[in-house]
Amino acid sequence: MSAEVDTLIAEEAPAAASSSFYAAMRVLPRPQREAMYHVYAFCRAVDDVADNGGSSDVRLADLVQYRDDIEQLYASGHRTSRTRDLAGPIAQYGLLKEDFIAVIDGMEMDIVRDLRAPEWKVLDLYCDRAASAVGRLSVRIFGMEETPGIELSHNLGRALQLTNILRDIDEDASMGRLYLPKEALRECGLGDLSIAEILVDPRLDRVCRGVAEKARKYYDRSEAIMARASRRTVRSPRMMATVYRGILEKLIARGWDAPRVDVRRSKRTVLWAVLRDGIF
Repeated sequence: MSAEVDTLIAEEAPAAASSSFYAAMRVLPRPQREAMYHVYAFCRAVDDVADNGGSSDVRLADLVQYRDDIEQLYASGHRTSRTRDLAGPIAQYGLLKEDFIAVIDGMEMDIVRDLRAPEWKVLDLYCDRAASAVGRLSVRIFGMEETPGIELSHNLGRALQLTNILRDIDEDASMGRLYLPKEALRECGLGDLSIAEILVDPRLDRVCRGVAEKARKYYDRSEAIMARASRRTVRSPRMMATVYRGILEKLIARGWDAPRVDVRRSKRTVLWAVLRDGIF
């Protein structure tokens, strides 16, 4: 089973195998690593439903099926192709149904709301469902105590999601999405412009820097929580924070004036995170 999971990661989920998430999983003991992969694979599959195009009716129907399958798994133990690999991690680590449902609800927001300049409260809800819910599943596998685990999921999930939003502005715009908060856009005089107009407006930089400062604060809070936790239980989230905070700082240094040079993680940053948090 262990070799099979590693093969699945490398062959069936190449995006996972090449990601900093995968590097963070590799430092875990094998049972935790396998559980994390299965949770990641489920979340990735749900995310693909929202992002892979097609009619909204078809995508929403797919999400309904995922939601029904989770409900059945928890109610009766009935497994489908979508949930059979989750049964073991759920039983072993006490993963909560509402967190899986929240992930599905987050992807539903992408389809139903077609998120374009949401209000801060809506964006915060999206971050909770799309990222912090995954964190709440993960910290149970990592073995963190419940209260600090929930606090870390809240803060680090939002930090990671806001970093992704700031990094992927142009990619999201190609799908008709703009996750920057409505209030920040209005404050900078961009509230009435189209997405295309916003992307080339020099005032966009000010908007993004404001969001980046919020992300920095979430990273600061996350690091404070991890500093108080057992180092064994926060190796993986600490690596993720190291890599993604590095991306955020690169974005801030680059700025958001058009045209924007793509910013991704560097192999050096990932290596440093593995050495610092995974080995030493």
